Amino acid sequence: MKKSLLLILVLFCTKTVCQKKENDLEVKIISNVKWWAGVLIEGHKMPLKDGYEAQLYGTSYFNQLQPLLLSNSGELVWSEEPFRFRVNKEKILFDESYAPLEYKKAGKNLREAYLYASENFFPPSGKMPPELFFSVPQYNTWIELTYNQNQKDILEYARAIIDTGMPPGILMIDDNWQEDYGKWNFHQGRFPNPKAMMKELKELGFKVMLWVCPFVSADSDVYRNLEKKRVFMLDETEKPAMVRWWNGVSAVLDLTNPESEIWFKGVLNNLMNEFGVDGFKLDAGDGRFYKGINSLKKVNPNTHTELFAKIGLSYPYNEYRATWKMGGQPLVQRLHDKSHDWEDLKKLIPHMLLEGIMGYPFSCPDMIGGGQFTSFLDDAPIDQELVVRSTQVHALMPMMQFSVAPWRILDKRHFNAVLSAVNLRSKFKEIILTLAKKSSINGEPIVRSMEYVFPHEGYVDITDQFMLGNNILVTPYLSKGEGSRDVILPKGKWKSDTGKLYVGGKKITIRVPLTRLPYFVNINSN
Repeated sequence: MKKSLLLILVLFCTKTVCQKKENDLEVKIISNVKWWAGVLIEGHKMPLKDGYEAQLYGTSYFNQLQPLLLSNSGELVWSEEPFRFRVNKEKILFDESYAPLEYKKAGKNLREAYLYASENFFPPSGKMPPELFFSVPQYNTWIELTYNQNQKDILEYARAIIDTGMPPGILMIDDNWQEDYGKWNFHQGRFPNPKAMMKELKELGFKVMLWVCPFVSADSDVYRNLEKKRVFMLDETEKPAMVRWWNGVSAVLDLTNPESEIWFKGVLNNLMNEFGVDGFKLDAGDGRFYKGINSLKKVNPNTHTELFAKIGLSYPYNEYRATWKMGGQPLVQRLHDKSHDWEDLKKLIPHMLLEGIMGYPFSCPDMIGGGQFTSFLDDAPIDQELVVRSTQVHALMPMMQFSVAPWRILDKRHFNAVLSAVNLRSKFKEIILTLAKKSSINGEPIVRSMEYVFPHEGYVDITDQFMLGNNILVTPYLSKGEGSRDVILPKGKWKSDTGKLYVGGKKITIRVPLTRLPYFVNINSN
């Protein structure tokens, strides 16, 4: 191991940038060089700063994770296994006792480093999720119904979407539609006629996905039958390990055992065949649930997260919140649940920009207005303006997803502003679809940072505006209260959403009323 590791370092390191010291790989931080790491939930903390540290083993950080670091001078560090690192003012120090690491100077800028990593470590599959994910909104029943998923209210939610002038799209029925965890049948008390429900949803124009997870409740007949087949993770006594997660204590499927995958896919396939379900929101699977327990094949906890993510490759209509090392694959990746507040709204852009350069272009920036259900409990105040601005951020992202019903919580003025953003997306639908198709082949992000598109021009720390492809600059308003915002325009000629022409290479200030999502098109391009 040590000889092969040393060979790797000789091949990939230069004396001035990368050094091997005992059990550490050290990467020198050159002046003005910035680094990004594949911890998606912490995209707002990047580029990396002095004092940052991360341990990738046995976690997903509640979101997507990628064992990759990139710099805007074309450098990268990659490992096939989880590792630990920390940053100081002079160096990034990697603990190689966890995993062998590869360092490479792959180019001169962030884009060249990313494209090298994409091609060599997680090449694009040539496939993308179905076009519907990108062309129309998604709707998730979680915030409206939480654990009271039921046929009557789901149908009312779907009908209201149509009645209020919003387009049908993908409808995700969230947790607790089922009898129990692992017992993936529609609950008979809450869903008296699921086939009739599915028929009406399809007639309204929706594709339908169901929430599932890899857990099985221990006090069910399903558990007793599966225990005999030995398809669960085990504790030190060789009994099914009982894992504590956010909904209680359950056994967890061991997907290193082929019998476990066969059973799980069989259940999912039955839901599709019997009820016409189109796909699944595959939740949980976080690496932390697999620490300290045993599987048929000995792998690290992160690999269990990876195996659960690979289930989704069999189902084009899929969504994940937690994945490991699944860059380049046609999986829908949603950001971690955000709260209903302005600070979390400001995190959407840097998080989505990081998604792109970690190989996860087919991403959704959480749920509009926030996906953290505790923000909407009881009489929690609703900030109508925040819902509008959140919709606008989503509008020109790869995907947009509603959960809290805007027609229920907004007055006419604010709801019309939401409809305006939804309609704007339809104008850009073909552009977004074209970028998604290209991404499935070349790996390029759909939304891109200023530094990615305009390297070394002083835009490295800009995280409140983004590029849709290379030629459309999107500058949402991210503060409470209508007013003005500054926009950094790159060199060139730009035409704004209002039709005004600007010469770039400078900062401008624009007014942003409630109904406006500012964007600028580079008129020097096609």
